[in-house]
Amino acid sequence: MPTVHRWDDIAPEQITSHISRRYVTGDGVTVARFALTKDGVVPRHAHPNEQISCVLSGKLEFRFDDRTVVVGPGELMQIPGDVPHEVAVLEDAIVIDVFEPIRQDWLDRTDTYFKDAPTKP
Repeated sequence: MPTVHRWDDIAPEQITSHISRRYVTGDGVTVARFALTKDGVVPRHAHPNEQISCVLSGKLEFRFDDRTVVVGPGELMQIPGDVPHEVAVLEDAIVIDVFEPIRQDWLDRTDTYFKDAPTKP
């Protein structure tokens, strides 16, 4: 059955002092809204999910083994599954991430790469 969700009705999950997320999981995808503050870091990690990150505001620096890419408002970063990456928050940002398949690690609370995350890039 079709369902309407409102970001404001989904309680934010405070991941670190710089990163919070809200998300909805369907049958095949997870869609997340991240609020990130400057100097936050998503530690290096990889997951089997393909990821598309759409930066609505702010600036992020995506770090891969072979390059670094700065992504700003109106730009999207597509990351294939199993590609190690890290993200530094250059400016306060709002980001929509889409993952396929669903982020089972979030549902199971096994996404431990945020534990003890540094606060400076």
